[in-house]
Amino acid sequence: MCGIVGIFDPRGTRDIDRAVLERMNQTQFHRGPVEGDVYLEPGVGFGHRRLSIIDLASGQQPLFNEDHSVVTVFNGEIYNFRELMAELKALGHTFRTQSDTETIVHAWEQWGDDCVRHLRGMFAFAIWDRKERTFFLARDHLGIKPLHYAFLPDGTLVFGSELKSLLSFPELPRTIEPRAVEEYFAYGYVPEPRTIFKDAFKLEPGHSLTLHVGADGRAARPRRWWDLPFTPHAPMGEREMEEELVTRLREAVESQLEAEVPLGAFLSGGVDSSAVVAMMAGLSKDPVNTCSIAFNDPAFDESTYARQVAEQYRTNHQSETVDKDDYGLVDLLAGLYDEPYADSSAIPTYRVCQLARKRVTVALSGDGGDENFAGYRRYRMAMGEQQVRSMLPLALRKPVFGFLGAAYPKADWAPRIFRAKTTFEALARDLVDGYFHGVSILVDRVRDQLFSDSFRARLQGYRAAEVMRAHAANSPTDDPLSLLQYVDMKTYLPGDILTKVDRASMAHALEVRVPLLDHKFVEWVSGLPSSCKLRNGEGKHIFKKALQPYLSDDILYRKKMGFSIPLASWLRGPLRESLERAVLNPMLLDTGIFNDKYLRQMLDEHQAGTKDHSTALWAVLMFEAFLRKNGATAAIRS
Repeated sequence: MCGIVGIFDPRGTRDIDRAVLERMNQTQFHRGPVEGDVYLEPGVGFGHRRLSIIDLASGQQPLFNEDHSVVTVFNGEIYNFRELMAELKALGHTFRTQSDTETIVHAWEQWGDDCVRHLRGMFAFAIWDRKERTFFLARDHLGIKPLHYAFLPDGTLVFGSELKSLLSFPELPRTIEPRAVEEYFAYGYVPEPRTIFKDAFKLEPGHSLTLHVGADGRAARPRRWWDLPFTPHAPMGEREMEEELVTRLREAVESQLEAEVPLGAFLSGGVDSSAVVAMMAGLSKDPVNTCSIAFNDPAFDESTYARQVAEQYRTNHQSETVDKDDYGLVDLLAGLYDEPYADSSAIPTYRVCQLARKRVTVALSGDGGDENFAGYRRYRMAMGEQQVRSMLPLALRKPVFGFLGAAYPKADWAPRIFRAKTTFEALARDLVDGYFHGVSILVDRVRDQLFSDSFRARLQGYRAAEVMRAHAANSPTDDPLSLLQYVDMKTYLPGDILTKVDRASMAHALEVRVPLLDHKFVEWVSGLPSSCKLRNGEGKHIFKKALQPYLSDDILYRKKMGFSIPLASWLRGPLRESLERAVLNPMLLDTGIFNDKYLRQMLDEHQAGTKDHSTALWAVLMFEAFLRKNGATAAIRS
C-alpha cells in the first residue's frame, strides 16, 4: 500500500525537475512512511512512497523489468500475484523479486493494455515502456484505490494518488468547476471523473489511459476495460445459492489474508464486518485481531454487538470509547480530502483507523456489502416508490404528484417515511430521477435557493442528476433494483465510501482491504435475482440467510445503525461559532456561488431550532474549510 506520483511529457525530451517530483512525492508521505524514491529520464518522472506489506526486503519502487525498458509505480495489492508469477515464468519472464508489483511489469510486457484483465486486487498504477514509447495509467475494477491526473497548460501530464500532489504545480489552474460544485451539493462529494478543479480529473474505476510520445496527450480518452455484468445465473435453488455464496465469500477473504505485517479486521457489529471476521476466524489458526470504537452515548453506540461477535469467535478484540462530540477534526478532514467532502461519518472512520493502526498494518473491512446485496434503506424506499410508478403512467404521475409535492409542507425534521413532500416529489419523476431526488443531500429546490442567480446562470441548466442518468444509460440491466445498484457502484461507492476509507486509513499508514469488493465475488453476486437481495422490505436477504450458521439473529436482523454523529446538535452547540464564521467568511461569499441571504436564513432557522438545516450547513462548512485549506477563492466568475 503506497502513494504514487508522476510526470509525463508527451514530447519525450524535456528534463524533469527532480526537486518538483520529490516535492510531489513528499505531499503523500503519510501514504508510505517506510521509504520512498523517484526515477527520472527525459520526459518521464515517477515517484513512490511505500508502506511495506509484501516482500519487505526487495519490493522497492519504482520497479523495473530485467532490461530496465519498463518501469512502474503501483499503489495497492495484487492478490493473485503468485498464480500470475507462475504463469508469466512459464511464458519465459524472469523475476528478481517476490513482490506483487513485479507481476504488473511482466504482465504489461506479455499482454500490453490488457494486462489489467489478468489482475485480481485493488490497484492504481503507471507504466512507462521505453521501447514502445508508451505511458499507461490504470485503476482497479471498483475504484478501491484512487488515481488523479491533470494536463498542465504545456500538455504535460501529472498524476498522483491524491489531488494534493497535483497541486504542487503552480501552473495548474485552480479554477473551480461549476458543475462539480452543483454535484457536490447534491451528492456530498464530487463524483468521478471530475474533481472540484476544472483541469484535474479522477481516473474512473475500471478505466485506463494510454499516451504515446509525439501525440497530443490531451486528445487521449480513458478506456473502460471492466464493467459490472449483472448477467443472470442459471436457475438454482436458494439453498444452493446460500452455499455457493459462503464458499465464494470465504475464498475472497482467504485471497486477501497474505501479509508480512500484522493483520486484523474492523468489527462494527454489523452484518458485513461480522461476516468478514467469521470467515477470517475459520481460516486462521491464530485469534483474529479485531477493533471497534464505542461512543459514550448509547444512541450512537453499537459496540455491544461487536463484542458479541468478538466473544463468539474469540478474537483478540480492542475497543476504545470516543466522545460523541468528537468535532475537532473539521479542518483536518479538509486537508485529507483535498476537495469538498460532506460525509460526516468520515470522523468516526478516521478514529477507527487510528485505533486499528496501533496494533495492525493491514485491516479487512466489510465495505461493499450494502451495495452488493441492497442493504441500504434507500433501496427499499426506491422500490416502494417504483411500485406506485408502475401503476400509473408518467403523464398522470407528473402533474398529480408534482402538485402534491409543491403543496405539501416541508418536514425535514421527520423520519423520511413521513416526509410526504419528498415522496410526492420522487413519484413525479422516473426511477433514476426519483432515486437521485431521494439520495441527494440537498434536493433541487434547496440548491436552487442556495446558489446565486449568477452561479445558476453559469451552470447553463446543468443538473447533478445527469451523473446518474449517464451511468443508468450504460447499465447492462434494466431490472429496477439492479440498475440502482449499478448506479451506486459507479457513484456513491467510489466517490464517497471508498474515498472515505482510503483517506482515513492512509492518514495513519494503514492498509484496508475489502473482500466484499473482490471483483470476482461482485460479478457473481450481481447475477443473483433482485428478489434474493431485497425481499419483503428486508435488504441482504440471501446474504443474511447464508450467514445464519455463522452469526446470531441479533447481529443479522437488528436495525442498521451506521456510523452516525449528532450533526444537528453540534451545529447548534460546540460548532455554532465555527459555523457562523464559515457562513459569513468573505472568502466563501466572494466566490459568487451562494445566495448570501438564503445562507443567513438557513443559519438563523437552524440555530433557532425552527428547522433542521444540518446537512446543508455541514456541506457549506466543509466547502468553506476546503477554500481556506487551499487558499482558493478560485476563479469561479471567470
